Amino acid sequence: MRFSAFVSVLRSVGPVVVGISLGFTLSLLSVNWTDEACYLDGKEGEGEGVTVGQDGLLKGARKPNSISTGNDVESDKDFEPRIVPYKQVQQSAPKKVFRAKYISTELGTRERLFVGVLTSKNTLNTLGVAVNRTISHHLDSVIFFTGMRNRKVPHGMFVVSHGDERLIWNMYQNIKHILDHYINEFDWFYFVQDDAYTEADRIKTLVDHLSMDRELYMGKPEEFIGGEMEGKYCYGGYGYILSRTLLLRLQPYLENCRNDILSARPDEWLGRCIIDYTQTNCVNEFQGLQYHHYELGKNSDPSKEESEQFKKALTVHPVADPEQMYRLHRYFTEIELQKTYNEIAKLQAEIKNVSVVAFDGNRSSQWPVGINPPFEPKSRFEVLKWEYFTEEEIYSCIDGSPKCELQGIDRMDVANVIDVALLELNKKYKPVLHLKKQHLINGYRRFDPVRGMEYTLDLQLEVVNQKGHSRSITKRVHLVRPLSRTEIIPMPYVTEATRIHIIIPLTLQDRSSVDHFLGVYASNAFETSENAILTFLFIYDPVEAQQVNQNDIFASVKGQINTYERKYPAVKIPWISVKTETPSQIKFMDIISKKHPVDSLFFLANIKTNVNSEFLNRCRMNSINNWQVFFPVHFQDFNPDVAYHNQPHPATVDLVKDAGHFDRRSFEEACFYNSDYMATRTRMVADVQENEEILDTLDIFDMFLNYSALHVFRAVEPALHQPYSYQACNPRLSEDIYHRCVQSNLEGLGSCSQLAMLLFEQEQGNST
Repeated sequence: MRFSAFVSVLRSVGPVVVGISLGFTLSLLSVNWTDEACYLDGKEGEGEGVTVGQDGLLKGARKPNSISTGNDVESDKDFEPRIVPYKQVQQSAPKKVFRAKYISTELGTRERLFVGVLTSKNTLNTLGVAVNRTISHHLDSVIFFTGMRNRKVPHGMFVVSHGDERLIWNMYQNIKHILDHYINEFDWFYFVQDDAYTEADRIKTLVDHLSMDRELYMGKPEEFIGGEMEGKYCYGGYGYILSRTLLLRLQPYLENCRNDILSARPDEWLGRCIIDYTQTNCVNEFQGLQYHHYELGKNSDPSKEESEQFKKALTVHPVADPEQMYRLHRYFTEIELQKTYNEIAKLQAEIKNVSVVAFDGNRSSQWPVGINPPFEPKSRFEVLKWEYFTEEEIYSCIDGSPKCELQGIDRMDVANVIDVALLELNKKYKPVLHLKKQHLINGYRRFDPVRGMEYTLDLQLEVVNQKGHSRSITKRVHLVRPLSRTEIIPMPYVTEATRIHIIIPLTLQDRSSVDHFLGVYASNAFETSENAILTFLFIYDPVEAQQVNQNDIFASVKGQINTYERKYPAVKIPWISVKTETPSQIKFMDIISKKHPVDSLFFLANIKTNVNSEFLNRCRMNSINNWQVFFPVHFQDFNPDVAYHNQPHPATVDLVKDAGHFDRRSFEEACFYNSDYMATRTRMVADVQENEEILDTLDIFDMFLNYSALHVFRAVEPALHQPYSYQACNPRLSEDIYHRCVQSNLEGLGSCSQLAMLLFEQEQGNST
């Protein structure tokens, strides 16, 4: 009983006891045990039971909740706050961050292949030119190394001349030049002599499959002369490939090679240098890839070579003359072309096989296989127009006539399409049937911007079977001339900082438009400090020129010019006066050209043209010295009485089809450099001596088109805007120019629907 009573009491009291004990234990653990000075009655060392350590400090626990300080002796002093004055941090000028010009430089990416062609002064203009023509358009960087060279370098070739005919010295300089200028730009370096033909695409394919971090010396291995030295070098006649890693390792020892290694052949000298200092031998196979080469026999014909080794060759050596080089290039190009055709046929067959199991079946594969499907119009306004033609005529003419003679490039196009159709038909039915063309019944063509030019031909054919029996049939065929792969054409570098000389010819009839032109031009150019100079060309006829002192027809215009010069002191507006019976563009520009520097950029404009900065920048970008001239097509408003018949005229006109049109008949605006004009004008001298009237019958557009090799770029220009005006067409100019002027006036009246509505209203009024 007693034990049970004790247990019952313990159960009720036990948790309380355990809690108190646990709390006491935790409180002891939270105390910081440190030494603290303790003095009794202000005297050190007095009192019983107190243990004093060295320096009079009490050994024991410090009092709870007390704050320890770093210097307890001075803890009695009062804390005095101290105000720290604020000093503004002076920010230093930010350092200018250097950014590379090209992103490839910043990212450290390199091109794959550099090609160095070893040539000489005697062969640079023959074999060197042949090598350049056969490989330069396939490879990114081709440089010709020579000891000496002629003063005139062949066009389109980059030549490095070392000024010495010693072969070993030149090879040393070649490697040094590459290490100094190109080692950080390319992964692989290919050297070849100019008497070897190189299949450029195969060389590119080879290096594309090689690991660029390997020390590789690849070509045709040869034993050293005498056989005393171990290892093999790459024979220079068939070319050899060096990795960037190998050249970097060779770089510190290049001077030693030049001083210590004696050799009569540059390829052997380089091989000994590489083997001595990098322990890398020449190989013709690496990672399963072969360096194929072929030795060409004397006076051999490439078309008669049947060897598989020849067909696989990357390089062929020796080549005797440029003609043999071109024959080799044609042979290997035909091989690669046939491979491409075979690959296309294989892919087409695979597409057909896969389309059978597609959801739509065979309908999922478009014809021709591999060509984009036809354009699908979203509305009736987007439906593509078919042109009807025969072998002699076409029923869609540029001048709007219903029918015209098939000639020029169009005639060649139709003849080529018929020949291809017959060739493909004979391929399909041969040898059972043989087809011959009798004549073309109907022909249709249209240009599809998605896939190319489409043709539908109805041919009258004579069919001959194997027994010689023949009959006449009609066969319809469909053909497509697909668009080729889009290529980016490199263009010379131009900037928007070039100064433009704006030339405005002015006649008696144009005086009323000067005030509006100067007002618009001042807000767009004078007030924005546009880098352009405005020049007026005052055109007097002989009678007006005689009376210029008594009655100057341009006196009011000159007064307006003076007003703007006073308003804008930094602006000068020069003018030039000319006298002529026939206002010819070429005659005017002959005068202006002589008064300006050769590198001047001209913009020949019209007094009714609204010039702005947006267009001037495009004039700068589209006019490239010694490369391209620019003829913009301005947007001209329709006659407001026609476009807004019985409606109020708007203050501003938007570029919409009911408000105006791009005047393709006008060639008055032009952007070109003075040097291009002078060079083209020089080519006209012989024709002008035979017929002086040619200066009156041609405009500047025709001159550049007929007498220069420049790109004549013509495009619509939405920033070039002209209000409606009737042009006075001069019958003294050529028939073609006069006809264009008349057509421009007619097309500028209004759209077809607007003119039709006016005629309809007129007919309605006459009938009532």
